[in-house]
Amino acid sequence: MKFIDSKISKKELTDIAKERFGDMVKAVVDIELGIMVVGGELHADEEAMLLERDSKQENLWGINIYTDKPDNERIEFDSMINIRPRQNNRSRDVLDPEIREKITIIVNNIVEL
Repeated sequence: MKFIDSKISKKELTDIAKERFGDMVKAVVDIELGIMVVGGELHADEEAMLLERDSKQENLWGINIYTDKPDNERIEFDSMINIRPRQNNRSRDVLDPEIREKITIIVNNIVEL
């Protein structure tokens, strides 16, 4: 797993994806701190890494990034860690459009195209 708080090249992200799932890398994004962890087998592992670095659980959202898809299709907002009835998210999908937008902005700022 790789903690990312600054830019990562698309090539490096692609290399990380090839190690596990081929064209996809799992990631957990902290929407408050603008950081993420990539490359875990499970979103829960990445979430744990961020929690150890003092992220707050309510700010952590699991996504999948497809490195070979167009920019507007590369983020899939699907993870078991996203099921949060207390935050009104009863789905694996991130339902709140504002949270989706924050995630997209962070990913686009971190991943160099």
